[in-house]
Amino acid sequence: MEHTATLTRYITQFVDQLSYSGVEDVVISPGSRSTPLAMTFREHGTIKHWMNLDERSAAFFALGIAKDKQKPVALVCTSGTAAANYYPAIVEAYYSRVPLLVFTADRPHELRDVGAPQSIEQSHMYGNYVKWFHDLALPEDRLLPYVRKQASRAVHESTSGHAGPVHLNIPLREPLVPDFSTPGCWRGEIPPVPVMINGSATLNDEQIRLFKERLLSGQKGLIVCGPQSNGQLPYYIAQLASKAGLPILADPLSQLRAGEHDKRNVIESYDALLRSEAFKDHHIPDYIIRFGAMPISKAYLKWIQKHSQDVEHFVVDEYASHREPSGVPTTFVFSHPAEFCEQIGKEIGEDGKETEWLSEWKSLNVEAKKIMLASPEPALNEGHAVVYLSEAIPEESNLFVGNSMPVREVDNFFAASPKKINIMANRGANGIDGVVSTALGAAAHGKNTTLLLGDLSFFHDLNGLLIAKQKKINITIVVINNDGGGIFSYLPQASNSEHFEELFGTPIGVDFEKVVSMYEGSHRRAINWESYKEALRLSYKEEGLSVVEVMTDRDSHVAFHQSRWSEVADLIEGWKC
Repeated sequence: MEHTATLTRYITQFVDQLSYSGVEDVVISPGSRSTPLAMTFREHGTIKHWMNLDERSAAFFALGIAKDKQKPVALVCTSGTAAANYYPAIVEAYYSRVPLLVFTADRPHELRDVGAPQSIEQSHMYGNYVKWFHDLALPEDRLLPYVRKQASRAVHESTSGHAGPVHLNIPLREPLVPDFSTPGCWRGEIPPVPVMINGSATLNDEQIRLFKERLLSGQKGLIVCGPQSNGQLPYYIAQLASKAGLPILADPLSQLRAGEHDKRNVIESYDALLRSEAFKDHHIPDYIIRFGAMPISKAYLKWIQKHSQDVEHFVVDEYASHREPSGVPTTFVFSHPAEFCEQIGKEIGEDGKETEWLSEWKSLNVEAKKIMLASPEPALNEGHAVVYLSEAIPEESNLFVGNSMPVREVDNFFAASPKKINIMANRGANGIDGVVSTALGAAAHGKNTTLLLGDLSFFHDLNGLLIAKQKKINITIVVINNDGGGIFSYLPQASNSEHFEELFGTPIGVDFEKVVSMYEGSHRRAINWESYKEALRLSYKEEGLSVVEVMTDRDSHVAFHQSRWSEVADLIEGWKC
């Protein structure tokens, strides 16, 4: 009985400190060794618990909750390979800067490395993909202050600096069932550890002066914003651009394309413009100030690499990092991005500054958008699936986008909108695994959520649909089904017809209607544009899982895009500079 009492006090103090430190959600996968953790989270009451049977899906589901709420989410699993299934989501969380608290139950030390069942080496098993690792001590009554301290530190480590995952390995001896009638549980004799406070970096007066001089110099500048999740930052970037008279090249995941902020200087069609050699050679900025990660656009990447010696690059990031994959010479500015914009903006005048440089970008953007968004042919295509989706998606929504082609279609075809749409994707490691589960996590607390992804990504995470069925999560999933991997058609290997289809095209031929039925969702297959619009309309009126399948032709996909880009290039050739 003394062991059970000690175990109970130790784990209840640990979980209670997590709650005190701000943790609101935990995703639990079933198992024996994790019994004390699972039961204690369930008993605590203030932390919402989610049961997810598949650890890989569970980890991505937690990732989605954390992305939506911008708060750390806990994960609990048993010992052994259960913990290994977390790995892909932890890698994604690390690179996309999402706070996760990974709690893996483990055998006690005497049962490690001796052939005990369901026992693997769990210490440091996630390597450099977690910000902090700690192997907790076995439960002892004298260690209750210690275990609260470690819980508090885990939350702080996951959110301090650049957010990310942390890993606590928790060894536990049998018997494993806690007794919540034990004296000394929860908060009481052992006080909680105070919540730690993070500061932020700001510019000093000399640094402000240097940027003020640059923005007022009359040089041709650009603001670029790549993927980032701060919903307040678009307002500050738009205000700075308006005062400085600068175009904003806005990645679809920048949060700058949708919302109520000023979008007069937002250039959405920059990818199409930068595919024109004439445009790239005649529109060379003197400097670029970038916020967020590198934009998705490969045309942008090639452009800045081509002019790497002609353009001065600044990357603004709140904490020290070197997130610049292009290899161009770069000055890193470690300052809170919103404060950077506000500090500089106060020094450079009023809103609404117009320059010839800005006017030309804006005019060409308008004309390029007309071409890209022009009425489609009768046959369904991925680009206009995005156009009509952007029109149908409800206000105050999440739009979660799959990798490979879907996120690039959103880049090319999602125009600026006054709707409040939070556009998200797993762009840390850019994988197709776990996309369904991540989107369901983003939808878990009731926010309208639409997932746009390809058939291979959908297939890859069908297990993730179980929690939608069990928890009645409302989500619309738009599956672009071209029966294979469409992005490979744009790569050099597409010309090797002998091996392409088997190794890269990878058609799967799955009837998704039957799969969706298994998970008690609705399924509608769009065969023309009217049926697609109607399917979207109906999906947003019903509850639970709703899947809209859009049947497209992979063989015509490249030709469609190239024809639109060619029209934009012709526009630029005839433009009077």
